[in-house]
Amino acid sequence: MAPELKLHHVSLMVSDTEQSVAFYKDVFGLRQLDRPAFKSSGAWLTTAHLEVHLVQYRAGTPPPGPRLAAPDDAHFALNTSDFDGFLHHAQSRGFAEDAPVGNRKRIMIRRHGPAGFPQVYLLDPDYNIIEVNGAV
Repeated sequence: MAPELKLHHVSLMVSDTEQSVAFYKDVFGLRQLDRPAFKSSGAWLTTAHLEVHLVQYRAGTPPPGPRLAAPDDAHFALNTSDFDGFLHHAQSRGFAEDAPVGNRKRIMIRRHGPAGFPQVYLLDPDYNIIEVNGAV
């Protein structure tokens, strides 16, 4: 039997490290950590139980194009004990279900989805998908 594992970090590609750091601090309340002096640019952030490592695209590498915040694409999930509080927080920062398709502030909310707990899907500045859920 394999030893017990826990997720340490999620690594995301970003086009502008400073912009992404500001986003993850503002929307999710992450705090920045010291990052080793890697050859690549980036930043490390943390919550109480997970690190998010941002790695900046190399110069000349085009970032991916727009996509929808949806559950059927690559994403990672954060959990909250106050789902409605998080929704209010996100909406106070301009996120909305009725934002135009292609707008990074368009979110998808599932209050009673098939997973059995509420979920909201949103996009970071580089169209990385993040789920926030109220799973207990």
